[in-house]
Amino acid sequence: MVEIKTIDAANLEVFSEVLQSLAATDRDIMVVTSDSRGSGKLVPFGQKYPEQIVEVGIAEQNLVGVATGLASMGKKAFAVSPACFLTARALEQIKNDVAYSDNAVKLIGISAGVSYGALGTTHHSLHDFAALRAINNITIVAPADNFETAEAIKQAAEMESPIYLRFGKKTMPANLNSNVTDFKIGKGRIIQEGSDLTFIATGEAVLPCLEAAKLLEKDHNISCKIISLHTIKPLDTELLLAAASNNKPIITVEEHSINGGLGEAVASLLFQNGCLNKFKIIGLPDDHTVSGSQIEIFNHYGLSAEGLKNTALNLIKP
Repeated sequence: MVEIKTIDAANLEVFSEVLQSLAATDRDIMVVTSDSRGSGKLVPFGQKYPEQIVEVGIAEQNLVGVATGLASMGKKAFAVSPACFLTARALEQIKNDVAYSDNAVKLIGISAGVSYGALGTTHHSLHDFAALRAINNITIVAPADNFETAEAIKQAAEMESPIYLRFGKKTMPANLNSNVTDFKIGKGRIIQEGSDLTFIATGEAVLPCLEAAKLLEKDHNISCKIISLHTIKPLDTELLLAAASNNKPIITVEEHSINGGLGEAVASLLFQNGCLNKFKIIGLPDDHTVSGSQIEIFNHYGLSAEGLKNTALNLIKP
């Protein structure tokens, strides 16, 4: 049994460790990669379980096809590839071979969002939520910390329906709130309670919300609720409607285009249920993305703690 880290690590490293732990006692765990075992932190997995990993090379459509075949034969198939290519080059295979055919493939999008930094728009995955949300029969999950990652992988391994899990490259906290130990795919996680404003975020965008909330509390005495909405589809409607019930401002934050992602999903749900909260979607604009590191891009587009603080102050003004 592999010991899972209790210190901060990249979510991808936790993914690899959990997968090794599961494979130690479950021969049905299979990994399929597209020349991505290095970037996917799967070299140790391949060394320990060489008969449980398949390398297809840079061929994302084949990746999904092979994983689908394995899943159709009862294997717990994890298809691992950079998110930008997995959800663009192989979108037809995801739609038809996985979702339409109801094969329980675990699609793992690595180096997601703007993790590739200076490599630019060709390597950024700012479309994956939007594309996959429009496809029936697929769950979409973006864990925020190491705890959510470990739990999501363990639950995904046992799912009998398709799922897409999204991971970045940055070192993330072991647990954004160690007092919250419940995790279930499809149910959001309250990282912090608050009464003046709610941040709803997913994946690596949750951490800057927590940092912004600390600044707002310290400098302006503004109390913020923070929700890690790790599951983009299906939405936790009960939690979201409850969060909006106080009629206070809501800010959604995502490492994704402002079109078709978390923000629009939440806005649609709330508006169709009669919620009229002040509302702001923070993400990447509908424009050519600037180049730079993930931190630089976050700073440029207002996804940093300081940027989110300023957005909150503007939104909360009478």
